[in-house]
Amino acid sequence: MSTLIENWIGQIADAAKSGRMLAIRGGGSKAFYGGPEQGERLDVRGHRGIVAYEPTELVVTARAGTPLVELAAALAEKGQWLAFEPPHFGPSATVGGMLASGLSGPRRQAVGALRDFVLGARLLSGAGEELSFGGQVMKNVAGYDVPRLLAGSLGTLGVVLEVSLKVLPLPVAEKSVRFAVDEAAALGRLNQWGGRPVPISASAWHDGVLTLRLSGATAAVQAAQRTLAGDDLADADATAFWQSLREQTHAFFAGDAPLWRLSLPSVAPPMALGPTLIEWGGAQRWLRTGDAGAIRAAAVKAGGHATLFRGDDALKAAAGVFQPLTAPLARIHRNLKHAFDPQGVFNRGRMYPEL
Repeated sequence: MSTLIENWIGQIADAAKSGRMLAIRGGGSKAFYGGPEQGERLDVRGHRGIVAYEPTELVVTARAGTPLVELAAALAEKGQWLAFEPPHFGPSATVGGMLASGLSGPRRQAVGALRDFVLGARLLSGAGEELSFGGQVMKNVAGYDVPRLLAGSLGTLGVVLEVSLKVLPLPVAEKSVRFAVDEAAALGRLNQWGGRPVPISASAWHDGVLTLRLSGATAAVQAAQRTLAGDDLADADATAFWQSLREQTHAFFAGDAPLWRLSLPSVAPPMALGPTLIEWGGAQRWLRTGDAGAIRAAAVKAGGHATLFRGDDALKAAAGVFQPLTAPLARIHRNLKHAFDPQGVFNRGRMYPEL
């Protein structure tokens, strides 16, 4: 065990004994996401580096403080990458922050979410115990698939030390095409194409324009281009466009208006609640508006849920960041929190005020 981890264990023990809170922080690129940080900062950036990488096995293990740009560069040298396209939101983004936020990029509709690529993890619990899950299978304390549970937990369950991830080869060929259609027509086409063998790896609709990215074998991409008959987008423009969605530098995300992320059935009709950007074949919809009540009600009615992705602390306090939990789900969350962090030391309030 390294001196750094030993120091963290001592800091955790002191906090638990005194009733203090610790705010786990890596690069801080996603600090805006979730409730505000509370307590003494526990900086994990010093625990960094790629522990193991087996390109032929499509598996990489990296310490939580490893910058995402370093991991991406190492994978690219072998023609591989993290296919779920995790957003960075800045050069300081780390592997631990990627796991804690649980966010996936435009390609999520084709390959799955971040949690689907997590194979194992090591972490420090609120009792200062070093736990391993996944690769060296250990029966976990709650009976759940712990590595996947950590995805999106915002550091509320423990200090992530290492993560093992599945990687994939880079696409052989890619091409993006565009169509001028309104929102309803775009949703109709996306759902129609979703039931056909079309190699769509990403989709986005905004302001009357539907953009598709086609990925796969060269012949399959070319055949899809001919079948769909959209307007070709230059490769450089396509790369910039999809990156602007992943990193939220697209003009839609500019400004201070609250940003809501809705997870809905892809067949849900247009929400008509404010400026909208649609991804993931219609299943992820971004809205710019402050009407929390209307958004949450509409999301539930459509069979989904709404998250306040970006907003000021006042709105977060009034509306909550995440969809309110039902009583059974709230009980599961409390039990998980108690199992991993019995004294409530880590990132209190980042997901829900009571956790």
